[in-house]
Amino acid sequence: MIVGSMECPAREYMNYPEAVAAALEYLRTHDFRQMKDGRYPIRGEEIFALVQRYQTKPVASCYPEAHQKFLDVQFVVEGEEYLGWCALSSKLTVHTPYDAGKDIVFYEGMVPDSNIILSAGGFAVFFPEDVHRPCGAVQNISAPVTKVVVKIAAALLQGK
Repeated sequence: MIVGSMECPAREYMNYPEAVAAALEYLRTHDFRQMKDGRYPIRGEEIFALVQRYQTKPVASCYPEAHQKFLDVQFVVEGEEYLGWCALSSKLTVHTPYDAGKDIVFYEGMVPDSNIILSAGGFAVFFPEDVHRPCGAVQNISAPVTKVVVKIAAALLQGK
């Protein structure tokens, strides 16, 4: 997992894998407040953005998730959310088995449970070995969030 802020100069991202740096550059150069919810291609099916608006939920109702084929770069445009993280391990209990079509598996909980508050301008990069729990309400008070999730094909980082 990588956590950062768009307030950092763009040169700070030059040490990241090229696909991650490209996603961050896309996030830095677009005004998502003016864009409708939906899917936006960056590099076809290899890198694309999902613009979404929603209300945060009580953390207890948010199931941790992980992906095998794609990395997530989650960027909060407006609002804030309580975001959980843990490393993928055999200690996790599957809630909903992996769905290859949607590239997602859900877990009952996280072991151990680590959390951050991701505020406007903040981003987090989740690799396939990162279990994450998005959409949590800060202090369990539901609030609106505008977020962009850039999906990056994991194969791009494996040189395939």
